[in-house]
Amino acid sequence: MNCPFCGDSDNRVVDSRDVRSGLEVRRRRECSECGKRFTTYERVDELPTTVVKRDGRRESFDREKLLTGLLRACEKRPVPRRDLVAIVDVAESNLAARDVREISTEEIGNMVIEELRRLDQVAYVRFASVYRRFEDVNQFMDELKHLLIKEKKTDS
Repeated sequence: MNCPFCGDSDNRVVDSRDVRSGLEVRRRRECSECGKRFTTYERVDELPTTVVKRDGRRESFDREKLLTGLLRACEKRPVPRRDLVAIVDVAESNLAARDVREISTEEIGNMVIEELRRLDQVAYVRFASVYRRFEDVNQFMDELKHLLIKEKKTDS
């Protein structure tokens, strides 16, 4: 590992910690040449999961893209970022455990949407409106009615 400051390859690990429930190792390193410290992350190199978009395009799964969508749905809502990161972690773990390396955006949405509903119903409706492509107020109303029916069942 080369130092990002001076480019020297001689450095030592000062501290190592597991992150993301043991899926990654965070290492603090110190350069022997310039003395500056920097952080590296180490994770198992897995076969990438390909996401099949609605229009048929394919791209690699990007956890940051999923997290950004969840953050956008939770904007100005009392949902801690760590809860959203946990949802993305679970989704990513589920993807890694699958034998099939392709998944549709619809399947990914289904993985996260119920967890989001449990966290915050407003964020759930926001996410659902994009994910399910609501095009008019009637679709919003249908989703809200569905949500209210689910709430009545869980309250009973």
